[in-house]
Amino acid sequence: MKILLSAYACEPRKGSEPGVGWNAVRVLAANHDVWVLTRANNRPAIEAALADEPLPRVQFVYYDLPGWARWWKRGAAGVQIYYYLWQLAIYPIARRLQRRVGFDVAHHITFGKYWAPSLLWRLPVPFLWGPVGGGESAPRPFWRDFGVRGRLFETWRETARWCGEHDPLVRLTARRSALALAKAADTAARLLVLGARDVEVYSEGGLLMADLAHLAHCAEPPSEGLRFCAIGRLLHLKGFHLGLRAFARARIPEAEYWIIGDGPERRRLEAEASALGVADRVRFWGWLSHADTLRRLEEVHVLVHPTLHDSGGGVTLEAMAIGRPVICLDLGGPSAQVVDGTGVKVTGRDPDQAVRDLARSMRQVADDPALRTQMGEAGRRRSREAYAWANQGPILEAYYRRAIRNGNG
Repeated sequence: MKILLSAYACEPRKGSEPGVGWNAVRVLAANHDVWVLTRANNRPAIEAALADEPLPRVQFVYYDLPGWARWWKRGAAGVQIYYYLWQLAIYPIARRLQRRVGFDVAHHITFGKYWAPSLLWRLPVPFLWGPVGGGESAPRPFWRDFGVRGRLFETWRETARWCGEHDPLVRLTARRSALALAKAADTAARLLVLGARDVEVYSEGGLLMADLAHLAHCAEPPSEGLRFCAIGRLLHLKGFHLGLRAFARARIPEAEYWIIGDGPERRRLEAEASALGVADRVRFWGWLSHADTLRRLEEVHVLVHPTLHDSGGGVTLEAMAIGRPVICLDLGGPSAQVVDGTGVKVTGRDPDQAVRDLARSMRQVADDPALRTQMGEAGRRRSREAYAWANQGPILEAYYRRAIRNGNG
């Protein structure tokens, strides 16, 4: 097939959205001809990677807004405005490419946000949108634990999302998509409300085969003692405070709780650990490089990841690939990644209930080493089968053929 890919974020050797864009290009290029619309500031990294690994079936088309418009890119809100304008600006380029090449399908892949539009649906070819996320929300009872910064952020996010859902271009993007992919069930529901006619949940993210092989051979954790670990930016929405409270409530002898990451919530979390009487068993590692984070992950027994509205979770995939059980809330993207047998999913209705059930899950895995081993092996299998980038090419190809069968929106 001839595929047009819109990948605003697309960089080699990166995680998150840049990694999704780049690795999607790599797997598609094995069997198809791919044209990639991406930002000009991605060019140096892409061309350096192509020097080591040529992709002869890929053509990159770089574009950035004029210099006078780049002042928007200041702060998180500015980046979103710039991204919105970039999506509108690339449409004339896409139209010229379509006239010259004649694509079989057009696909918007990054950024994966359902409340910002793409104009690729205007091309006379089937349009695939996603995977997009952002439809996940922290249940309202959890807001009472957020500081002023957290409540303001959630209010801003809900307001911006409401505006996006009422943007005519967003609604047209949904209605004219031949197939829309959602990162989690909450976003899938919102896409249907917006008018998308065919929606599928497809969890973003993946691991390279080399990384899977390396992670699968990581050392086993110490046999004595038990270490729980939480990893990520210390933000209110990540639920670190819930994990801390659950650890204190679980009262597991000689257990430790490691927190890897840094951010605006660190002081509050340190104060909470002291107030809970577990400060001597909680270790704040601060920010670590990715390699050092993986080394620390080898030394723990269980990943605790009670995030409240992430669309995905790269750390959950890495923990499963290493063979560590994952305890998470049954919310957002991690809920789709952690299936029965690879960890424990806890219902997230309100903080008190979540803490009780997280503590119960911690005690469960603490008391049963064989269960931890069984879950770890199941996680390794799932990471290989469902999240290896090498397996994503056929999956994306099947989605393209489904979009083509559905026809233009």
